Amino acid sequence: MRLEFQVTIAFGLDILIGDPRWLPHPVKLIGRFAAALESPLRRAISNTRTAGILAVLAVLSVTGWTTFLVVAGAAHLHPVAGEIVSILALYTCFAARDLAAHSGRVHRALVNGDLPEARRCVGMMVGRDTARLDEPEIVRGAVESVAENMVDGVTAPLFFAVLGGPVGAMLYKAVNTLDSTFGYKNERYLQFGWASARLDDVINYIPSRVTARLVAASAVLLGLRASGARRIFKRDGRKHPSPNSGLTEAAVAGALGVQLGGLNYYFGEASERQRMGDPEQPLRCIHILQANRLMLLTSVIALIVFAGARLLFTSGLAETLFSGLVK
Repeated sequence: MRLEFQVTIAFGLDILIGDPRWLPHPVKLIGRFAAALESPLRRAISNTRTAGILAVLAVLSVTGWTTFLVVAGAAHLHPVAGEIVSILALYTCFAARDLAAHSGRVHRALVNGDLPEARRCVGMMVGRDTARLDEPEIVRGAVESVAENMVDGVTAPLFFAVLGGPVGAMLYKAVNTLDSTFGYKNERYLQFGWASARLDDVINYIPSRVTARLVAASAVLLGLRASGARRIFKRDGRKHPSPNSGLTEAAVAGALGVQLGGLNYYFGEASERQRMGDPEQPLRCIHILQANRLMLLTSVIALIVFAGARLLFTSGLAETLFSGLVK
């Protein structure tokens, strides 16, 4: 089976069933392995940045080789087993359904007028303090989370899955997990997490920029503000502390006609983030549903674009088309 079809089936499985809680998830295992390496490497290597670089190399090596050997071992037993294991490995790398489900719970709580439950649910999606958030701020947190995680959880894994199959997708998730584990700009991780954070910035460079443009395409199909998505993406995309996360967040803000960013609190400490988008309308719970629809449609379009491009170039159609144009 061609890789494009494996990726499509795996993505379809994620949309249909998401991640069952009983299923041991590879990303959790990667995170535990990374965390277990920290103390031994800090003790063994005096240079903290070097220790962090070795942690990255170790996690990527183990993740890549383990994925390759499991898939190759299954294929050695039977070709069909190899196909199934490849699809299952790819399936664990996507999180579109779970992302929509998490934000959907926030929406339902708001519709039911249950602010404490809405705060609890959005607290599972964001790192900021949520105990005192009002409805617009709860909506902002959910929409920002969907917009930012659209890349990490869906489109970037799709991009690397199409490029490198299960190994490529799992290596991407390993980098993403390393950044989540060590990529903090605090005293403890500023040096040790340097390599994790920088590598995450590098590998998300292309997927984030492609995704932001696909958000505008999705906005056209959903009857949202496509021109606003393009304008705000270009104007405000670099206002985010991350060189990549702000791009899709700005595009979503423009598509919805809302303003994201602003004042957050972390462990009681105020943190002001630059605002993205224009406050054409106040944040309301309907914007959570609109953000979910944007995320899901953008993900489908990304799959079509990435898989279609691979099919075009690997099947020889691109060469045939180019030869025809030259003649």
